[in-house]
Amino acid sequence: MDKPYPPVYYSDYLQLDTLLSSQKLKSAEAGHPAHDEMLFIVIHQAYELWFKQILHEMGSVLDMFEKETVDEKNIGTAVWRLQRVVEIQKILIDQLRVLETMTPLDFLDFRDYLFPASGFQSVQFRLVEILFGLRAEQRLLYNQFAYHTRVSPEHQALLKRTEERTSLFDVVERWLERTPFLDLPDFRFWQFYRDAVNAMLLGDRDVVRSNATLTDLEKQVQLEELDATEVRFAAVFEADKHEELIQSGKRRLSHTATQAALFISLYRDQPILHMPHRLLSTLVDIDELFTTWRYRHALMVHRMIGTKIGTGGSSGFHYLKSTAENHRVWTDLIDLSTYLIPRAALPALRPDVEAQLGFRYGS
Repeated sequence: MDKPYPPVYYSDYLQLDTLLSSQKLKSAEAGHPAHDEMLFIVIHQAYELWFKQILHEMGSVLDMFEKETVDEKNIGTAVWRLQRVVEIQKILIDQLRVLETMTPLDFLDFRDYLFPASGFQSVQFRLVEILFGLRAEQRLLYNQFAYHTRVSPEHQALLKRTEERTSLFDVVERWLERTPFLDLPDFRFWQFYRDAVNAMLLGDRDVVRSNATLTDLEKQVQLEELDATEVRFAAVFEADKHEELIQSGKRRLSHTATQAALFISLYRDQPILHMPHRLLSTLVDIDELFTTWRYRHALMVHRMIGTKIGTGGSSGFHYLKSTAENHRVWTDLIDLSTYLIPRAALPALRPDVEAQLGFRYGS
């Protein structure tokens, strides 16, 4: 049976004539063609294609979560699309292995023709960072200048417009703040949880004091650490202490969103919390893989150019290495492990609350 659509030719559909003629070697234009410049261009063009796909996936998730209410059916779709981003990130990291088949001397054959272009000018990657939740004030200065000053005026305008829209961090935070079960009448969960935490810390102190293998000084050090842990836990229960951490830059998620994320993590075995927990875990995976990619990229640059400045004028390796730690977005979720307690110590959920967290059939 004939299809009601015109026939499509593979090469035309993928626009291969355009795609495969887009590798223009600057070294060849200068009359000194460098063999490895082709690899360098193909790798970076492949990166840009993957960045485009990441933006496509993140944009679709943003569209789902920007609404006043998020359709529960969309949570699974969002998780799958963000997990696709995770798999793409693994490819981005593996591509560095291909690039490293080029030796530093191979790179020097054409490096001088690239100035002042730099991967720092990848506008798509900056858009990915912005949509994921990286704030402008969080960014390290690039050679003493704001990051957007190194791109064209048209791209500067695009980046600034994107910074003004909501990010994945913003919409997920609002979604967490709407989580039910946190403040139900006659269900004082957080008081029960605080009692469980206090009992756990009291037991830990007893273990330290009765440990005959520890010296008095070692006991003192461990008891002081338990005191510090108790202080960190206080921010979970008291909004004003959490706000102090936000003002000092040690926290970013609101107190309500943090409590919601912790509740989801603690009771992730409840059926209705499976997908929310996977969503939060996937956001952490993406954040960690971006950190891994940045650090691997920094190591590759160090291997290629040593401590020379980058083609764009940055401090090269040292700048890239610093971004790996400073450009993280979801550290609040990663830090939740600080506040987990063993399942056996968790407060039992009230039967009617547990029923709402399960899958029920029939009327």
